[in-house]
Amino acid sequence: MKYRIWYSTESFADFIIANTNLKNKIYTKKKMYESDANNSKNFHTMPDHIKKILYLDAPDLIIEIDHEPIFSVEVSTEAGTGHNVFQRFARLAASVENNVPSFYIYPEAVIITRQNTAPRWDKINPLVFKALDDVMSIYKIPSLFYYFPTDYPHDAVTSPNLLKKGVKYDQNRNYAGSPLATDSEMQLMFSAMNEIIGVVENQGVIRGRENLLNKRLIIDRRTFMNQEFIVKGGTMNTSPLSATLKIPTQYLLNYLRKHENTHYQIGELLKSRNETIIYKVDAKFRGDPYPGALAAIDYLLCREGKSFEERKYNLVMVWGNLTIDNVNNTLNIISTKSTINDFISSVQASENKNILSKEYRLSDNFCGTVKKS
Repeated sequence: MKYRIWYSTESFADFIIANTNLKNKIYTKKKMYESDANNSKNFHTMPDHIKKILYLDAPDLIIEIDHEPIFSVEVSTEAGTGHNVFQRFARLAASVENNVPSFYIYPEAVIITRQNTAPRWDKINPLVFKALDDVMSIYKIPSLFYYFPTDYPHDAVTSPNLLKKGVKYDQNRNYAGSPLATDSEMQLMFSAMNEIIGVVENQGVIRGRENLLNKRLIIDRRTFMNQEFIVKGGTMNTSPLSATLKIPTQYLLNYLRKHENTHYQIGELLKSRNETIIYKVDAKFRGDPYPGALAAIDYLLCREGKSFEERKYNLVMVWGNLTIDNVNNTLNIISTKSTINDFISSVQASENKNILSKEYRLSDNFCGTVKKS
């Protein structure tokens, strides 16, 4: 059996190899090119089964055996409050949507130091545990969370790693930027990775992946994640769900019909659902963390099946301040910060490559597409 390790950062690939059974396997390492826009020439040299996992965003690592991906890894050391912990969620979802188990390494808390205030711990938003569990419930594929090692809950002011925001990195220079391998969380993660390697070698990739959620080690980790959601006070009223609103779909249709013409027609799928979840973003346009948060909202509130068509509610993102007009059964959207026009302008002005294959037409704060004639 031959393994191939696709990486964004080679030192992190070496870290995972050295601490798992991969070190005893025959393997090659390959650079992973993150997107069509950033590196079109090299991106299209990668096999299709890898590009499918990258369709939303690129994870840090993908491990495959005989050209079949067996797990992906995403790692971050950012502060995890609010929307932030969901910044990488789309990458995790894209992996599991392709039946590939995913691992998420993220700090339980990091130290934030601001002017004229003492250092303090910025703690993770526990809603991420519920989101990952919902993904596992739908796809029956593991999506496991492990804490990036930190000094937490040690007092922030006297944290041994205060200058590193309380984060513990591995001391081996060959693995620069990687988490401390001897930490108990990392040891548990390496064991889970070894479990996956053993299962797919013994049962084959397809059958093995189907049986992973039944393995005691993975059951225990899923239980831990569910407990963390409860223990850390997780609720369905925290960010990003606190920025959502459920409305009758008819209100949305009444708003959109102002812009309907021969070039833009409202799709039947949108009309087919009685209610719609609106994700309200009244901020200046930027990427992260909103795409990941949107993906998390999909699984937390909307999804009932593996396809985007299998949603109980429509999911719509609105840039601006949204108010409901119950008299006219429609929406009012006002924004002084940004609109969907800013998104379109940003894409079209891309210095790397404009990857739009369709002509975009604008409807105030919504965006629709029509094929070029």
